[in-house]
Amino acid sequence: KSLPLKQLHRKDLFSWSVFNEERNIDFHGTLWVRETGNVLIDPMPMSEHDRNHLEKLGGAAHLLITNSDHVRDSQNLVESTGARCWGPVAEKGSFPVSCDEWLGEGDQPLPGLRVFAMEGSKTPGELAFLLENTTLITGDLIRAHEGGRLCMLPEAKLQDRHAAITSVKRMASLKDIETVLPGDGWPVFSKGAEALKQIVDRL
Repeated sequence: KSLPLKQLHRKDLFSWSVFNEERNIDFHGTLWVRETGNVLIDPMPMSEHDRNHLEKLGGAAHLLITNSDHVRDSQNLVESTGARCWGPVAEKGSFPVSCDEWLGEGDQPLPGLRVFAMEGSKTPGELAFLLENTTLITGDLIRAHEGGRLCMLPEAKLQDRHAAITSVKRMASLKDIETVLPGDGWPVFSKGAEALKQIVDRL
């Protein structure tokens, strides 16, 4: 059962969640509300209540997917909203859903949104999105299994531990990050850069 669409730390950001019993954490979808077209990121299935809420907020013009394990309910939402679908270019040859556009390191598909390619995770070129320099939205590699404390994907699931650590260090070097919204687990709403640095310090 999905948990309702909730406003986050900014009036233009919302999240909705589905509890994962295997990992004992919530999986989240993110909605960025914009005057020129709303953006869904790694969307979980939506209840009828949330679909109605989404419609009231203006539907969705874009749908961004961080990696092939976070396709989630993208196909259904693309069909119901008409959103343009964007996926990671490193998985272009094998991605499980059709995408209109592909994203990689340094891309800026929308004003205020910067793309990072994370290496060494479960899938090649996993994407992370930096919103207006202060809010980082992550897929699998950076997550949080307990409140207030970020962590890295378990080592057994990494393709390349050294590359993964390098990717996390890179994110930790971005001093302006205030908030981290992981696709899996607890969000960190303040001192995000510090929380990222703490992952590195524990490795």
